[in-house]
Order: sequence, then C-alpha cells, then structure tokens
Amino acid sequence: MSNWYEMRVDRQIREAAERGEFDNLPGSGKPLPNRGELHDDEWWLKDLVRRETLVNNGMASALPPALALRKEVEDLPQVLATKKSEAAVRSVVAELNDRILLARRGPVDGPPVAVSPVDPADAVRAWRAARAKTAAPTAAAPTAATKTALAAKSPRASLGGARRRWWWRRRRYV
Repeated sequence: MSNWYEMRVDRQIREAAERGEFDNLPGSGKPLPNRGELHDDEWWLKDLVRRETLVNNGMASALPPALALRKEVEDLPQVLATKKSEAAVRSVVAELNDRILLARRGPVDGPPVAVSPVDPADAVRAWRAARAKTAAPTAAAPTAATKTALAAKSPRASLGGARRRWWWRRRRYV
C-alpha cells in the first residue's frame, strides 16, 4: 500500500526491492568503504595516491620519469638478487637500459634524465658475487673447547679472567 506522498522514484525502488532485484548484488552485506574513519579534508588526494600507486608499482609512479629511472637503478641490486639465471639478469638490465635510452632521446616530464645506462657485464658480475656470498657456508658456532682455547690466549687470562669495567680505564691526556 502506498502513501499519498510517495514519489514515483520511491515507488519504483520499493517495488524493485519487493521483486528481489536488489538481492545478490556485488558488495551486498559488506561494509561501506571508509566508514568509521575520521573526516579528512584531503580524502580525495589520499584516495588518488592510493589508486595510482597500486596500479603503477608503488611510489615510483608518483615520481617524475627521470627520478623514477634513477630509483630503479638504485634498486637494481635488490631486483637482480631475486633472479635465478644470468639470462634473466641480462634481460632485466636490457629492459632498464632501453627505458633509460628512450627517456634520454625523447622529452620527459620533470628534470632532465641524468642517468647513464647500466653495464650488463658489471651487473652480472655483481649478481654472481652476491650469489656467491649468500651461498658461502657460514662459520660454525664455537664450541666450549674453542672458547676455552681462545680465552687462554687472551691478555686477560693472565689476570685470572677478570674484566675491567669501561669506567675504570685510565684517561690519557695528551
């Protein structure tokens, strides 16, 4: 039964709800986004930054292209550390060098591009050294016998093993 003041739009919404047209809509039963947060005057700016950084691989997208390339060159060792083969390392370096050369040739937004291309041989050499360093076995923890032998060789051993506190040291005036 409709009231005399019910408008046409309100009636259509009510009838659609009675027919079940609003059932099983995406997001039904979920809370509205940003509910329960304090009012922020710059909500639209924060939302824009959040959307853009999710789409474009982090904060590098918020930087001008020249600075983004510089950041990529700085982060290159960490990116190369995740690669498993030399071919993958060389392809990452080649893609980065292509982007650097393209930015040097054409106009870019922001400051001029002052990044030089990365030498693939140097990158592979650094990648191999980093892999060798992580693959090297770590030294075993010293045993009780090793600790005793090291303590016997120390200069404090002649003092009966007593340690002098740092505040007991004599000051030397020059």
